Amino acid sequence: MGKSDRVWFITGASSGFGRALAEAVIGRGERAVVAARRGAALAKLAAIGGDHVLAIPLDVTGAEARKAAVAAAVAKFGRIDVLANIAGQGSLGAVEEFAPEQLRAQMEVNFFAAAELTRDLLPQMRKLAAGHVLNLTSIGGLISIGGFGAYCASKFALEAWSEALADEVAPLGIKVTLVEPGNFRTEFAGEANMRPAAPLDVYRPAIAPIEDFLYGQNGRQPGDPAKAAEAMIAVVEDPNPPRRLVLGADAYDALDRIMAARMADIARYRALGQATGFAGAETRTIGAR
Repeated sequence: MGKSDRVWFITGASSGFGRALAEAVIGRGERAVVAARRGAALAKLAAIGGDHVLAIPLDVTGAEARKAAVAAAVAKFGRIDVLANIAGQGSLGAVEEFAPEQLRAQMEVNFFAAAELTRDLLPQMRKLAAGHVLNLTSIGGLISIGGFGAYCASKFALEAWSEALADEVAPLGIKVTLVEPGNFRTEFAGEANMRPAAPLDVYRPAIAPIEDFLYGQNGRQPGDPAKAAEAMIAVVEDPNPPRRLVLGADAYDALDRIMAARMADIARYRALGQATGFAGAETRTIGAR
């Protein structure tokens, strides 16, 4: 398949990574379904791409809206080759500060919407025995620190779900890649970021420095979304794409440091943990790759 024949379905296309990816795809002459809650922001993409672009106003949390968008996309282009689940929302605050409905809302947009849209598209990908799913999580889908509990919980969930999905659909010709950016110049630190319903002074010493870091550099983050988009396209064009695409030198640094500390902490009690089996019981390996 030539790149001009490839069809993308990109959520969150009105800003940030979604917008950058849509612009890159359209600029290459590929076909794209661009979806976002702010439908008016898609007009420029539609104007640039002409008949190669289908713009769909879409709240990804709506089940019927998702199904209608998939139907419109397939009716327009006949198939979807790449699903890029980019839409999402950030949050910052101590876990006790968020109301239960806020945690559920975080999971709804960052996990359930991506999972269900993927399920909506899988039947036609299975029929074609081809396809690629890009699920945007975050470096916060691999590691978590204070202040990002709600956000990271939603991204951890998508990571786990996507790993299982990748194992299940690989024999069917479908590929899955998790995209894990660090600190990029998007709206993540803007007004759309979810704030806690009930801030508590007791958490200020832990949360205030994180707020200063995130909100204090809004608009000056080191990561370039346009370069991230090119990296995502490179992965899609790779006949043997990676399971994970980590983006940003800061993301690699955080991953190295925190994973090393995590493994050291686990290793402290390894001997005790390994000694909890029945004597002589068979140990079998599951999920070996």
